[in-house]
Amino acid sequence: MSDTIVLIPARLGSTRLPGKPLADIGGLPMVVHVLRRAQAARLGETVVATDSEAVVAAVEKAGGRALLTRGDHASGSDRIHEALAVLDPERRCRFVVNVQGDLPTVEPSDIRAALGPLRDPAVDIATLAAEISDPAELANPNVVKVKGVAVSAGRLRATGFTRGGAEGAGPHYHHIGLYAYRRGALERFVRLPPSASETREKLEQLRALDAGMRIDVVLVKSVPLGVDTPEELDKARRLLSG
Repeated sequence: MSDTIVLIPARLGSTRLPGKPLADIGGLPMVVHVLRRAQAARLGETVVATDSEAVVAAVEKAGGRALLTRGDHASGSDRIHEALAVLDPERRCRFVVNVQGDLPTVEPSDIRAALGPLRDPAVDIATLAAEISDPAELANPNVVKVKGVAVSAGRLRATGFTRGGAEGAGPHYHHIGLYAYRRGALERFVRLPPSASETREKLEQLRALDAGMRIDVVLVKSVPLGVDTPEELDKARRLLSG
């Protein structure tokens, strides 16, 4: 799909897990695991956007492509916006898929699924979620919940995101931080100032909703492991040990 590019933002600094993109999992850096899963989605060229020459070197050693970006970006969205302008100045790419660099177990089929809602011209941004099955997640502030109205089977139009406790009968959904953007939507989004609800919840996707942008959500079967702590890194190593 020549009109689509997959970008993987990978910041070397991390408060809870320094050097996270280069963390070894089964003999490969974590970011390379993510790169290979994104490549397996077969959506288009896949590039790691990073602030670290060491990450560039690791990706290139594994046969991938990486781009060195500025070190002062506030978010992955800002980083991929810079990378997109460098990689595609001719503006051939209409769609941009942002796969977080700390999702080493993400399913290629789920990456592909995120692009589906953008077939609808009314949708600006698409993302993923899975139904919460563990009751402990309902009140966990580290689990972002998405609220929405059904559009079709397996798809919602997002009406809100929160770290607060899930209330009511449900079903309730665990948001997965993987996004597909129309190029124009990404460019608009990064120019917007942070909104009040974004600042309160520390969730940048609320900036888009508050600006009237439409975010649709594809429901998938499970949540990929996000690696933010040494304990989660150990879990990723167990899951990918084979």
